[in-house]
Parts: sequence; structure tokens; C-alpha cells
Amino acid sequence: MDHFKSLAGQFLVAMPSIDDLRFEKAVIYIYMHSPENGAAGLVINRLVAQMSFTEILDQLHISHESLKNPPPLLLGGPNQVSRGYILHSTDYRTDLTLPISTSVSLTATQDILEDIANQKGPQNFLVTLGCATWVPGQLEDEIMSNIWLTTQGSKELLFETPFNLRWNKAMEILGIEPILLSSFSGKA
Repeated sequence: MDHFKSLAGQFLVAMPSIDDLRFEKAVIYIYMHSPENGAAGLVINRLVAQMSFTEILDQLHISHESLKNPPPLLLGGPNQVSRGYILHSTDYRTDLTLPISTSVSLTATQDILEDIANQKGPQNFLVTLGCATWVPGQLEDEIMSNIWLTTQGSKELLFETPFNLRWNKAMEILGIEPILLSSFSGKA
């Protein structure tokens, strides 16, 4: 029997040969991965153009007068796009916070939005709408088919690298020069 190794807390980095435009040059932080439930993650390098964080707060009737610099809103993936997910540093925790690694947690409740709006939230965070999901075995098959590369989680890539540079930075972490990669895939 194969030994399962969870990818939770790691990044998926899309190969140039990916044939799904929704994930072209995507960097995804995996927050859940198990043989029974499959995998789920959040794209961390796609900005939402048609909505802002303050518009979400307004829709939820959350006051945000004390919020000086609203965070950008990211498109976390094509599934459950009306649901918000906040990846954040572990200095913030509620009973519904999911610890992912020693430095990153996930909270998907209205409470964290209120705390962020009132500047009582985590020090580092990303606000996303939607997620990416895989049924059991699907992600492993996609990795074996060279659709995704994986690399260790990094607070620098997650919270400090500009969004438009995250794919190139992930490739750099992997030691890969993107220009040398072919946009075509095949099997020998």
C-alpha cells in the first residue's frame, strides 16, 4: 500500500502546459489534503477585479470606518465563489480556525472579517473568494501528469511577494527558469 503524504501547507505551481485558463500561472496554497476527502486550496495570485473588500463588508453590514487600507480581494478558485476564506498568520485564532502549519491558519467566518475591519485581525492575511477542490486521487493524478509542481509553504511567498510576481517567485524557489519550460506536455 502506498504511503499517503499530505500536501497541506504546501504550494501547487501551475506548469506552462496546463490546459485550464482558470489556473494559468496559478500558485495555490493547499489547506486540506487527505485520501478520503481529496484536496482543497486557494489561488494566491489572482486579484478580483469586479469587487472590493469594502463592498463585501458593506454587503455583510460590517462597519469599516476604522479600516485605513482595505486589503485586496483574491479569487481563491472556481468553486464556492460566494464563500470567503482568509489565510492568515497564527497570531489570530477562534474556535473555528483551522491550523494548517506552524505559521499559517485558515478562518472562514464573518468574525474574522469584523476583526480585520476593526483592525483586531491577524498581522498577516489574504482574503479570498472561492477555492479550488479536487476529488480523492485527482490531485495526485494531475501531479503525476506534470500539470502541477509542488513546493514547501513560505510566509514570504504567501504574505510578502507582490501578487503578480508569485508564480515567478515560486518557480525561483523550485530552482526552475520559467523561460526554459515548454508549454507542451507529453509522456515518453
